[in-house]
Amino acid sequence: MSNTTKSVFIYDTTLRDGTQGEGFSLSGLDKIRIAERLDAFGVDYIEGGWPGSNQKDVEFFEAAKNMQWKHAKIAAFGSTRRKDTAVEEDPQILSLLAAETPVITFFGKSWELHVTDILKTTVEENQAMVRDTARFFKENKREVIFDAEHFFDGYKDNAEHALKVLAAAVEGGTDCLVLCDTNGGTLPSEVTTITAHVKETFPNTQVGIHTHNDCELAVANAIASVQAGATHVQGTINGYGERTGNCNLTSVIPIIELKLKQPLVPNLNKLKELSFFVDDLSNNPHFNRAPFVGKTAFAHKGGMHVNAVQKLSESYEHIRPQSVGNEQQILVSELSGQSNILMKAEALGLPLEKGSEAAKGVLQKVKDLEKEGYSYESAGGSLELIIRKSIQDCPSPFELIDYHCNYRLYSQEDGHDPVCEATLKIALNGTVLHTVAEGSGVVDALNRALRKAIEPHFSFLKDVALTDYKVRILDGAATTAAKTRVLIAHSNESETWGTVGVSESIIQASAIALIEGVKIAILRHNK
Repeated sequence: MSNTTKSVFIYDTTLRDGTQGEGFSLSGLDKIRIAERLDAFGVDYIEGGWPGSNQKDVEFFEAAKNMQWKHAKIAAFGSTRRKDTAVEEDPQILSLLAAETPVITFFGKSWELHVTDILKTTVEENQAMVRDTARFFKENKREVIFDAEHFFDGYKDNAEHALKVLAAAVEGGTDCLVLCDTNGGTLPSEVTTITAHVKETFPNTQVGIHTHNDCELAVANAIASVQAGATHVQGTINGYGERTGNCNLTSVIPIIELKLKQPLVPNLNKLKELSFFVDDLSNNPHFNRAPFVGKTAFAHKGGMHVNAVQKLSESYEHIRPQSVGNEQQILVSELSGQSNILMKAEALGLPLEKGSEAAKGVLQKVKDLEKEGYSYESAGGSLELIIRKSIQDCPSPFELIDYHCNYRLYSQEDGHDPVCEATLKIALNGTVLHTVAEGSGVVDALNRALRKAIEPHFSFLKDVALTDYKVRILDGAATTAAKTRVLIAHSNESETWGTVGVSESIIQASAIALIEGVKIAILRHNK
């Protein structure tokens, strides 16, 4: 997609502003890998960091200047020259030039309070700092973006002063004026009014928006600014950033493209993939309820809703899930009707007819088990076993006969480490197999004992791994007699499935979920 066809440009600051968020950290290599994905996705600008501020950013810019970028322009970020310092003598300014990026973004103070009380300088010197910095970078053939820090707070405090700071940037040759809601406290109605005034005041200069999410309005404020004339939107993938985060590009991009009908990226259907990639690389959990890209963004649970989307998906979906790389999910619970069960069976390729005794039986079974504490929203594997059993399509690959676990604490006498031992008996093809294994905990020991028994008969299980284990106490008031729900996830190279077990014993609940997870692996492989 050529930039000439676009009216709004996306500026990604995940690698700089995003890394200021708690729990979000990237190595120099991580930053390069994310930048490559952003470039392939079609982001217009990628802000790599602050040259010279840390070794990771130094590594990034050294690598970036030798790479061939398909679409994006790499931007270096910094501040205005220091007060009472010649711009060409400021080491920070020179480090921005040394990064050799085609774009330089610098920020300056637009709130008078910051000028007088934080920088401890005059408004005239502050404007000169902005003007000189912009002019210096333009003279060195850079595209220049000015981030007007605290602009909305500054405008509301003294609009004349805030606009004079923007004027200084324009006088220096700035290509884009970015209005920053740095504290995240501005309302969409204010953003609309102020953006429109800036556009009217500077009709020949591009205006951008940079919002923070302290009032959970970062996306709404960015959209309000675009509708008022902004043509440059800054944000981060998944909304990472300081405090409560930045404008979430995984929300604002599809809103602008699908709702405002303005083209932004060539392959919007890669959005969920990009979102998950950034989460995984930064070692952060995915936010299941995230709009557009979350696991449950297009999940349906109520029976009436499921019945409706089965007939017409747009009845309860505001966009096609596939347009952002997501998919529809039908959840099964005590709120379900037969439609939920039928759609789940259809997805599994299992013949279950509406109104059949089998369909009624599955629905009743699910509702009965949910009364006991089971939940199938994240345990599709366990639900699959119920459906298969209902249609006699589930010859069990093996049966659990008995198991026993014991735990040895650390011993000062013989020096042995703490260890759990599991003894397991299963019936497989008419033969009783009896195995013993040690592990670092109950689930690990049970898993090892089970694998020891069945992997010689199902060699493909070596490629199946237990990837997640979650425990929830269902009725804490019952204290030590409380029921426990265990969710276990298994994965192979192509898919992941979840199973659930519930019992007053956490060991029993774990064993149920573990056994069902392995059974699903065998049944799916055989099918």
